[in-house]
Amino acid sequence: MNAILQDNSAEVREKPPVQAAYFVRGKLVAGDEVVHRSRDLGIDFAAPKIDLNAVIQPRAELPPMLDVPIAEIIDFLVETGERLDLDRNAYLQEALELVVETNPLPRRIVENLYRGARLYMSREFLEASIAANFAEPAALDGWIERTDAHGQKGAIRAFPPRILHMLAGNSPSGCVNSIAQGALVKAVNLFKMPSSDPFTTVAVLRTMADIDPEHPVVHSMSAVYWRGGDERIERTLYRPQYFDKIAAWGGGDAINNVIRYLGPGLELVSFNPKTSISMIGSEAFEADAPVDEIAERAASDATIFNQDACVASRFVYVEGDREGIERFCAKLAERLPVDRDTASIKAPLMPGNVREEIEMLEMTDECRLWGRPDGSGMVILTDEPVSFHPTGKTVNVVHLATLDDAIRYVNVATQTIGVYPDARKAVLRDRCASAGGQRVVRLGSARAHLLGNPHDAMYPLQRFVHWMSDEAI
Repeated sequence: MNAILQDNSAEVREKPPVQAAYFVRGKLVAGDEVVHRSRDLGIDFAAPKIDLNAVIQPRAELPPMLDVPIAEIIDFLVETGERLDLDRNAYLQEALELVVETNPLPRRIVENLYRGARLYMSREFLEASIAANFAEPAALDGWIERTDAHGQKGAIRAFPPRILHMLAGNSPSGCVNSIAQGALVKAVNLFKMPSSDPFTTVAVLRTMADIDPEHPVVHSMSAVYWRGGDERIERTLYRPQYFDKIAAWGGGDAINNVIRYLGPGLELVSFNPKTSISMIGSEAFEADAPVDEIAERAASDATIFNQDACVASRFVYVEGDREGIERFCAKLAERLPVDRDTASIKAPLMPGNVREEIEMLEMTDECRLWGRPDGSGMVILTDEPVSFHPTGKTVNVVHLATLDDAIRYVNVATQTIGVYPDARKAVLRDRCASAGGQRVVRLGSARAHLLGNPHDAMYPLQRFVHWMSDEAI
């Protein structure tokens, strides 16, 4: 096979690359001209060359969904969701076999994520998203007239944007939400697929095309892959004459790379890397407290996607009796190596440098340890947060005099804060928000979401659209 190795290596791979196709404005594009390597597992996959002219829609062309009623778009998305049934959808079945080659999540978890992805295209989810994001949803379908306090008249419209979506690599089902969001704002969409999953997005778009290959939603969607930081592609695409917004999910390096290209007319809507935490009051460590239940709640929050998710808790701040806290830590360590919908018994091993830091801590009197650093789960009890990023089902329990002291560890990178008991949420939530926290929940419910609620302290759809004003003053 004549393939261009993306890393310019002349090394001959013993295992042939898996094949990844693209989807460009309604058409499947196959080819194996370029070989890329997945970030997490180092697996090669072959893909077509990107035709930049094909993935860019000139601004002289009106967006395909401009005059399609939002109700019709929702109907189309709902039908797509009904067809995203893993047991019956051949495209998803094929994508599953490929994803397990390139993604670190175990096969069973990927299957569970696929089965749950249809929620993003349920009528309840879609309509709740519209209602929460837009005070006047009719602005998506046309010009809305308004008159101000001085009697001056004008009109506004939520005009369809041109969005380049940098999809997240830690959840193979996350692309379904991004596709739905792009359709709800009637955008012209280009999805940059992650190297850990250059398959699922195309499978969903092919499902749409089977319903109606000429539908404006289908012709508004393209999905390709390039290595992040490839200036040959990014210097061309990251321009305001082609896109209004870059919706970026990714690590700090990926976000910083995008920032280099920002300027007037090109806005970043960033779902930045986040860290989630838990706060547990002294009530949990009293002699008659349900310690087994509390440990299970904390473990379920900490192990989401094997702790490779922004919403997964890594630090648990506690107040109360030391003996009770140590009893909780022992129970928590027992609940970490449990098979769950989004977690396996063992997670991938933590990096070597993190294991070395834990070993150094163990040689001091500054901590107590439960479990093992082998992916099955570990609890580290300290009086100050550890300096490293807990991963591989590793939870740092931090003993404080009061939960008020935990507020100083909340910042703009703190996404979800799980709290026990429930009554403490009302006491803590304003202070958490002032410190930069974005979401407070009951301990054990970090993965559950209220339909239509903000994400990362914003309403994304409202930020995606191009608000156009017609002022008759």
